[in-house]
Amino acid sequence: MNRIDAKFQQLQAAGRKALIPFLTAGDPSLEATVPAMHALVAAGADVVELGVPFSDPMADGPTIQRSSERAIARGAGLGWVLQAVAEFRQGDADTPVVLMGYLNPIEIRGAQRFAHDAVAAGVDGVLLVDLPPEEAAELRAAFAHAGLALILLASPTTTDERLALLCDGAQGYLYYVSFAGVTGADRLDAGAANDRLHRIRQQSRVPVVAGFGIKDAASAAAMAREAEGVVVGSALVAVLAEAASAQAAAQAARDFLAPLRAALDAA
Repeated sequence: MNRIDAKFQQLQAAGRKALIPFLTAGDPSLEATVPAMHALVAAGADVVELGVPFSDPMADGPTIQRSSERAIARGAGLGWVLQAVAEFRQGDADTPVVLMGYLNPIEIRGAQRFAHDAVAAGVDGVLLVDLPPEEAAELRAAFAHAGLALILLASPTTTDERLALLCDGAQGYLYYVSFAGVTGADRLDAGAANDRLHRIRQQSRVPVVAGFGIKDAASAAAMAREAEGVVVGSALVAVLAEAASAQAAAQAARDFLAPLRAALDAA
């Protein structure tokens, strides 16, 4: 059993919801990435989503776009990201790590080589926002051979036919985008999202988590009514961007995430 499945089984047995923070690898600095990851786990993260910097992050809003640009300028390519995961694993053998990014860097490296290198570094799953499920067969096969979960996305505009395809092929967890748009937008309708999440959970064979628009304890708790976990990204990335050192980034990560953990546990 991989770390993602084991984690969600533990959460279900304990009656808890997953808290999944996203941070861009290499921002606010190369040196801050691993300390921030450890700090997030200490503050209650169940899974860490690590953004792979990309030059054309079309699904991301300005906050994550700028963080990706800064990270690329520092040299945070895919190879460096895998090194950061391997360093994180030296101090944490249990917390699942999911890479979130775009298809192009993986195609350049090659699917089989990437899958092998990712698993060797300690990656548990990969979420590619520009990979249509209908075109994922080759990549899915390479990932499955290496033991790497391919995390899929659903959204409010996903048709019933495509949703059935996603639910049938989902691994690890299914990421539900709470509204149509880019990351960081401020138009979350928790009521409508929860209605949709309820229906998706009835079809999905893996846990369903919600992301986009979750920025604080209140929005996290609201989305966790139906979701089995929540993802917080842009709000955390914005906080980390202000940190002047690795130590400051770690402290900012703890301070930001702890109230969300408390809100989910209270709800």
